Amino acid sequence: MVSIYFSGIDLGSTMTKVVIIDDNDKICASIIKHTDAEHRRLANIVMMEALEQAGLSFNEISYIVATGYGRMIVPFADRQITELNCHSRGLSQLFPNVRLAIDIGGQDAKGLQIQNGKLVDFVMSDKCAAGTGRYLEVIAQALGIAIDELGTISLKSTRKIPISSTCTVFARQEVVSHLSRGVPAEDIIAGVHDAIASMVVRMIGRLKIEPDVLFTGGVAKNSGMVKALKEKLGGELFIPEQPMLSGALGGALFGKEIVMKALSQNKPVPRGERCLEKATFFQ
Repeated sequence: MVSIYFSGIDLGSTMTKVVIIDDNDKICASIIKHTDAEHRRLANIVMMEALEQAGLSFNEISYIVATGYGRMIVPFADRQITELNCHSRGLSQLFPNVRLAIDIGGQDAKGLQIQNGKLVDFVMSDKCAAGTGRYLEVIAQALGIAIDELGTISLKSTRKIPISSTCTVFARQEVVSHLSRGVPAEDIIAGVHDAIASMVVRMIGRLKIEPDVLFTGGVAKNSGMVKALKEKLGGELFIPEQPMLSGALGGALFGKEIVMKALSQNKPVPRGERCLEKATFFQ
């Protein structure tokens, strides 16, 4: 029996992700790259890399769903679906019992209430970068530390230093002030993580917090942030093996559902005007 393949592309503000699955929901390829200024060209590149990884041609992909910040400018997508719905769908595939997901990405933080695999409510941070990957990036720069090292360093802390400001600019000034007084970097970072966790828990306060609670997005790779959130929530926190791929996975699963529904009803598959070459005009 010939397999059928589906793909989701999540073009986020800081990272772009692609997933290809087969008709048994097996992930055949996944790619994660930093989002650059030429979004359409990047969409083309990551898709081509995913196809190469899976050993497939573009024409072998039955359906492509685009999601995320830049979903409307992916020229070869058959459909665009919001990141909130795609994240919920992808997470439900990975964790069927999920009830609440906390997603912290490069530019925003979100709380997703999920029931039976579907999004039923959500909250989002405002436009400020407070509590996001960008916020942590600024703090890391102020400390002269690689952002990937923040989590490991913070776990060495013996005394969290309170960080009063969630504004990126003022928080940076606060961090520099603590450094100038000789406060250990690990205590400052632990304080930053604690401040973000407090903000996120306040944000999701109007949602019903019940197991299973998931933590996704790029910031979920930060072990110190995971520890801080667990402490604030007072319970278990599950993290996908690849916390940045849930949106792209959800897109691919939605694509599969669209195709299978059309085939079962003996109807044409609804799709956009797919053409991968449209994305190459920047080259």
